[in-house]
Amino acid sequence: MPPPAPPLRRRLLVAHAPERAFAPMARAILARMQYTIVPAEDLFLLPGGLDEQRPDLRFVDETLLESIPKDEPPSAPPVPIVLLTAGRRSPSRDPRIVAAVRKPAGMHELYRVIQQLLEDHPRATPRVATELNAHCRAGERFWPVAILSLSENGCLMHCEEPVELGAQVVLVFDLPGGTHVQTEAEVAYQLVSDLGLVFHATPAATRRAIGEYVARRLAPA
Repeated sequence: MPPPAPPLRRRLLVAHAPERAFAPMARAILARMQYTIVPAEDLFLLPGGLDEQRPDLRFVDETLLESIPKDEPPSAPPVPIVLLTAGRRSPSRDPRIVAAVRKPAGMHELYRVIQQLLEDHPRATPRVATELNAHCRAGERFWPVAILSLSENGCLMHCEEPVELGAQVVLVFDLPGGTHVQTEAEVAYQLVSDLGLVFHATPAATRRAIGEYVARRLAPA
């Protein structure tokens, strides 16, 4: 029997910035997606020596950039910095800076940056598990489905009807709160009886409504 795989190392994301540099609830929602951004002054509270781990990313307010300590050991690659900026001037030429986000940094902007910098297969938008009744339409066919997870860009749905990969469908459903969604979609992949859909030609207002629904579902109670 092969040895068990080692546990995944926890990401260490450190904030050198005041609370007002982040949009309300942004860090709390990211923490629900396993991306906890720890204030630098709270590192000593982390368990199991995590406070001595090199950060994966630093989020640094532009006013505090000069105070960020040198990375140890000096021979190691520098810890990348995401600069939180008022946007009135170009980011510093500090070579550690790999991205900049306008203050107050919102959840969606931070999520995209984290995904692009840390993940091998980045997602553009957050996804949330859900249970929504929906219908699909293709030509003269019209059948019920259940949406199992949802993002602005697509969904995973349970479907009893046979649908070919690459098929173009229209997905229709209502979000809690009354927002009616109707969007074109392509069947991009299949997981047994579940199908992954990629949305396209979705109206901007509909994308915004889906994004707000996902954020509400991810927000702590």
